[in-house]
Amino acid sequence: MLLADVHCHLHSTQFENDLAEVIKRAEQTGVRVIIENGTTQESNRITLALSKKFPIIKPALGLYPITEEKVPKTLTTAQANVLLEMIEQHRNEIIAIGEVGMDYKWTRTESDKKQQKQTFARVIQLSEKIKKPLIIHSRNAEQDVLESLQTSNVKYAVLHCFSANKKLITRAADMNLTFSIPPIITRLKHFQELVAQVNISQLLTETDAPYLGPLKNERNEPVNVLESINEIAKTKKLTPEETANILWMNYQRIFSSHKESR
Repeated sequence: MLLADVHCHLHSTQFENDLAEVIKRAEQTGVRVIIENGTTQESNRITLALSKKFPIIKPALGLYPITEEKVPKTLTTAQANVLLEMIEQHRNEIIAIGEVGMDYKWTRTESDKKQQKQTFARVIQLSEKIKKPLIIHSRNAEQDVLESLQTSNVKYAVLHCFSANKKLITRAADMNLTFSIPPIITRLKHFQELVAQVNISQLLTETDAPYLGPLKNERNEPVNVLESINEIAKTKKLTPEETANILWMNYQRIFSSHKESR
């Protein structure tokens, strides 16, 4: 089987002692691509470095909508500027722009929401300019994310860990967006229902490693995309091999078609 993990965070300190072994386990299971998603200036730097060290890792540079502080705050315009410039600077080295999006979990004011919408609009503009797919975070902000994408000319966008209701899932599917399914599907009914609702041509696998694993309180890693494959296969009444082949073609359509931009 050819497998792809389109969203993970191997720059996490949880992998600092055994990253080579983590990658080897993934390769032995059939994982051929791991898209490493940066979220900050530092993690973007590490993402680029990891992609140079391990050929299986393809870099996506991003800007998380909130700061990674003890009390998260919405990213300021100045902070966003630095990250957007970094992404454009490395446009020919990256396979996608991610992780980006909106997050209202920590948002306490309408001003913060407005700021996040404005930043995401700039991310969308950059995606259109450099012709890179988006890998999107949308926690508690799914409707606003879809509204932002609806009026854009972004060709490909992947909704990471999309936790919206069935109505918004239908809306996203009708917009030809793609959903990446994490291994937590084995114990979370929401993702089982999402897979049942959406055409398999709009599905991909992710891990969000070290998060969203198949076992509670255990570190997740790229090898576990196989758990997502098995659950999708069961729901779609296909074999794991058939499912993996279809999802590999989905991956190639979205990420192998990106253009170099100069």
